[in-house]
Amino acid sequence: MTNTLYSLDALGTPLAFFLALLIGSGFGFALERAGFSSSRRLAGVFYFTDMAVLKVMFTALITAMLGLSYLVALGWVRLENIFLMPTIYGAEIVGGLLFGVGFVMGGWCPGTAAAGLAAGRMDALVFLLGAIGGSVLFNELFPVIGPLMTAGDRGVQMAYENLGMSRKAFALVFTLVAVAAFWLAEWAEKARMGRGPYLGSPFLKAFSVALIAVAAGLFVLPGGGAGMGQGAPAASDEKALLAKVDQAGDHIEPEDLADRLMAGDPDLVVVDVRPVSEFGAFHIPGAINVALPELADALQPHRNKGTIVLYSNGMTHPAQARDSLQRQAFDNVYLLTDGLQGFRDRCLKPVSLRTEPLSAAAAARVTAWRAFFSAPAVSAKAGVAAAPASSTKPRAIETDRLAAQLGASSIKIIDLRPQPEYNTAHIPGSLSLNVESLRGNVEGVPSMLLPTPMLAAQFSLLGLNPSDTIVLVPGDKFHDANLAGMAFERLGHLNFAVLNGAYAKWDQERRPTDAALPAVTPSSFPALRDADRFTVGYRTVASGLGKPAPVIIDVRPSDFFSGKKSDEARAGHIPGALNRPYTEDVVAGTNKVVTFKPLDALAAAYARMIPSRDTEVIVHCRTGHQASQTYFVLKHLLGYSNVRWYDAGWTEWAARRELPIVNEAQVENPAK
Repeated sequence: MTNTLYSLDALGTPLAFFLALLIGSGFGFALERAGFSSSRRLAGVFYFTDMAVLKVMFTALITAMLGLSYLVALGWVRLENIFLMPTIYGAEIVGGLLFGVGFVMGGWCPGTAAAGLAAGRMDALVFLLGAIGGSVLFNELFPVIGPLMTAGDRGVQMAYENLGMSRKAFALVFTLVAVAAFWLAEWAEKARMGRGPYLGSPFLKAFSVALIAVAAGLFVLPGGGAGMGQGAPAASDEKALLAKVDQAGDHIEPEDLADRLMAGDPDLVVVDVRPVSEFGAFHIPGAINVALPELADALQPHRNKGTIVLYSNGMTHPAQARDSLQRQAFDNVYLLTDGLQGFRDRCLKPVSLRTEPLSAAAAARVTAWRAFFSAPAVSAKAGVAAAPASSTKPRAIETDRLAAQLGASSIKIIDLRPQPEYNTAHIPGSLSLNVESLRGNVEGVPSMLLPTPMLAAQFSLLGLNPSDTIVLVPGDKFHDANLAGMAFERLGHLNFAVLNGAYAKWDQERRPTDAALPAVTPSSFPALRDADRFTVGYRTVASGLGKPAPVIIDVRPSDFFSGKKSDEARAGHIPGALNRPYTEDVVAGTNKVVTFKPLDALAAAYARMIPSRDTEVIVHCRTGHQASQTYFVLKHLLGYSNVRWYDAGWTEWAARRELPIVNEAQVENPAK
């Protein structure tokens, strides 16, 4: 099968421009040779004095129709790879009337006027200037006449389907109509002007027989059924799709997509359908690249699960791909409004370059988007938590990498050790933060991560900005950094890293420290709407009991999991939960140096517990603190896509007497 420039979304490339110039020049030459550089001759069709327009038009239509029909029947080209004009009755009726009146009055259409101008016809120049003036007028009147663009929109309408015919039969009938038109045109010229050079001539007879034979030859070839290669879709499905389009329910705005990507939405699949070379040059971080012919197969695991967003440079290809997927029972496919260019203009364009004024909150959102999608990130050490240089996903960072970028204005270091230790010595420029200040009593449950506005207020007092790369430096409790990371994730700020080895490794390597308190200018740290899609409550956990998924992982020490020890209202664990203590994900070295285990070891361990990378997983501990580390390992180091965090954990579950538990220690020793 031959891929067209349209199917490759390459109409904006230099090759496409060159081919358009070449074809346009050839088309203009053919028009001029056919006499289309004369307005008198063009207008002659309305007076039956010169039928060249009709003859050329039908010749072009028949050539295109039969040529395309053969290419489709032979399997060399798919109709899905060709732009098919939608039927929009309002625009076509009004536009057709204006075009027809202009043609009758001036004898020119835009294409023939260009050919006439090339031949030195001044009336063609006047017509083209009028067309330009009309375009300007259209632009000015667009708020009034804009609704005509979609009035009576019926999508792509195939004439043969509406007539209940096969494509082959329609091609033959239309060819017969064209042949008849050729003969009638010759007869009209002879009756009106006394001349019909081809009427009854051997050439016209041979030409007519040849066209009919070629059209009939389609019946010998396979393929070319009633539909567009896949059969006609049900009318009810098409109506549902059109209703969705009419209500703009098939689009997702760039701002909403940016927020969901920053929040790490596990239910979001962003698909770039451009050529591989363009995808490699630039794409929306987090997007995957899928060729159009492979789209349905690649997205099958996500059919009607979560949200699929298609984008390209424009919206034509994603729209056609969405329609195709809709006909294949995909009901969760959306288009990115205005495509990649719209995403750049609305989310990535600097505030200073925008023509419209933005509020402080909107400017902060833009700054956050630019930081997330554009800013270079701190790299991780290869083999530990490697990430591309352009990635802004949470990760681990080694001390040597941090030391190399120490002092950079875009990097903010947060020291999570107790204040006396921070006051004694800390990494130069680092800010002190008590991780417990990020937690409090929420709806009666103690030690819960605070709501979004309270977290944003704290980070604002620290002078943090959305464009900052945050490096979290833990002390004795390595998982303090992961709990702080959960606070940033709740706000939608994923550009943070955990210092692998903690402060102890930095100090052991005798890297620079000081005791100075850095100057801080309070900021306005933004809180992205609905960024937290990963925190779940007890109802969500309880609803999954007894089902294959989700996989519940209790990261408390094994004695607390089994019920031998307890520091809550009841001992034991959630029915069906698996136990992997959070301490098994790290290596405790000498002098309090704690580092993550190698990725291959972590991957192998969790592969034995979790069926696949997209299986839903819920992690919990007693108060969410230890489980934040397991969440970080699964989600950000190993790439599990569907990880949830039960913050309230065993503290809440044990206190709610209506919730079931399993106490293995009690089963083993009933007397207890």
